[in-house]
Amino acid sequence: MINMKKNSNVNLQSAKNCKNDEFYTTYECIDKELINYSGQFFRKTVLCNCDDPFESNFCKFFIVNFNKFGLKRLICTSYKSSPIACKELPFDGNNGNQGYSFILDNVNETDIRVEEALSIINSGSLRQLNGSGDFASQECIDYLKEADIVVTNPPFSLFRPFISLLVAYKKKFLVIGNMNAITYKEIFPLIQNNEAWLGYNNGDMAFRVPENTEPRKTRFWIDDTGQKWRSLGNAMWLTNLDVAYRHKTMTLTTSYNPLIHRKFDNYEAINVPKVSLIPYNYNGVMAVPLTILNKYNPDQFEIVGEANHGSDNPYDLFKPVIDGKSIFKRILIRVKR
Repeated sequence: MINMKKNSNVNLQSAKNCKNDEFYTTYECIDKELINYSGQFFRKTVLCNCDDPFESNFCKFFIVNFNKFGLKRLICTSYKSSPIACKELPFDGNNGNQGYSFILDNVNETDIRVEEALSIINSGSLRQLNGSGDFASQECIDYLKEADIVVTNPPFSLFRPFISLLVAYKKKFLVIGNMNAITYKEIFPLIQNNEAWLGYNNGDMAFRVPENTEPRKTRFWIDDTGQKWRSLGNAMWLTNLDVAYRHKTMTLTTSYNPLIHRKFDNYEAINVPKVSLIPYNYNGVMAVPLTILNKYNPDQFEIVGEANHGSDNPYDLFKPVIDGKSIFKRILIRVKR
């Protein structure tokens, strides 16, 4: 039996209380990514297990595209009570510590606007949960068992246990995270073993953030409506759904040059400053930026390990140092012969 419940409520509550851990994905961001996978959702049950249906654009997207994607069922679970739901729904006995689920099995309308999603939520199956709605709670795991694909933006601070849970139950997924998570010991083996990879639209993403978010000098703004925003330059979609670039061979145009491709002080490998500078005539280990994963073809390259601190996990082979100076973390690859 898989037990992910220990300390889960405490951890999720801490994540919800953290001002820097709540990033709400825009509908446009979701639409831009999800349209690439529409054929993989046909007759599937989709679970959004970090999503208040009244507030989540993931829920709205799947309502609007329920028929277009040919979904079998949509399930959304909320962590504790939504301020919107508490005002609109007569949940007797809810003291604010209970979440709820929303289930949708069909949509009669063929052309739905985003603005109409709320009326469908109100007419759908909305049920108060026994617990908080923590994704690792047993009642939410029961929903997970039923699901075919999980699509959501989990709290970044809980990305490790969240992905571990999906892997433990052998689920397909498409989730947003921070690209730095690639080198986590729970995530990197999935990348290395071709069990997970990046989606299509990685890098800059803008997110709505809570009202109590403190201003920052960079990547923070307030729009004309008073809504606060933050952007991340290293956001990613992590998935195990099929993506087209994994079947395309990268065209390598750069010849090996020891002045460009410097060797490390402490490991037999060369540093490749940019993905575009991967040499076509070098057969040894190459340390490349994490952005290689935007184009990585497992039939063209193999992932040997990572170079970060040299001690984080068994896959972290060395700390990348050239002429006594540390450089940013790298993915270690080798061309397949």
